[in-house]
Amino acid sequence: MIREMSYREAPTYEISFMFRKILVPVDGSENSMKALELAVDLAKHYGSHITVVYAKPKGYQPDYDPLEKARKRIEKEGVEVMYKELVFDPGEKSTAGAILDEIANGNYDLVVMGARGRTLSSELTIGSKAISIASNSPVTVIIVR
Repeated sequence: MIREMSYREAPTYEISFMFRKILVPVDGSENSMKALELAVDLAKHYGSHITVVYAKPKGYQPDYDPLEKARKRIEKEGVEVMYKELVFDPGEKSTAGAILDEIANGNYDLVVMGARGRTLSSELTIGSKAISIASNSPVTVIIVR
C-alpha cells in the first residue's frame, strides 16, 4: 500500500541526515542568491547548517561584497549561517578548484549553487564553474536557474 505524504508532515530523520551541512557558493549574481534562498528553505525544513562561501583569486578586489549581499538577502530568515571567503592562488587552482577543496575538507552533505555567475554570457544556460563542481563534487549538487 502506498501512502501519500502530506506537505505539512515532518521530514523523516533520513532526509534530515542527508542535508545536515549545506555549502552555498555565491558571487553576487541573482542565480547565486536564488540558490541561497533554496538552501535557507532546506535549512528551515531539515535543520541544516549553511555555509556561504565566496571564492576569489589572491589580490582581486571586487567593487561589491558577495558575502554582504548574501547576508542582507537572508538576514530576517532566522537561520544560522556561517560566511567564509576563500582566497586562492590563480596560478595553482581555479575558482571551482577552491570550492571543490572546501567541499572535500568541510565535510558537506550538499552543495546548492546558481547555474550561471556574474561573468558569463546570458546566452549560456549553465556556466563552467557549475559544470566543473557538479561533475567533480563528492556530494550531491543542486544547480538553481
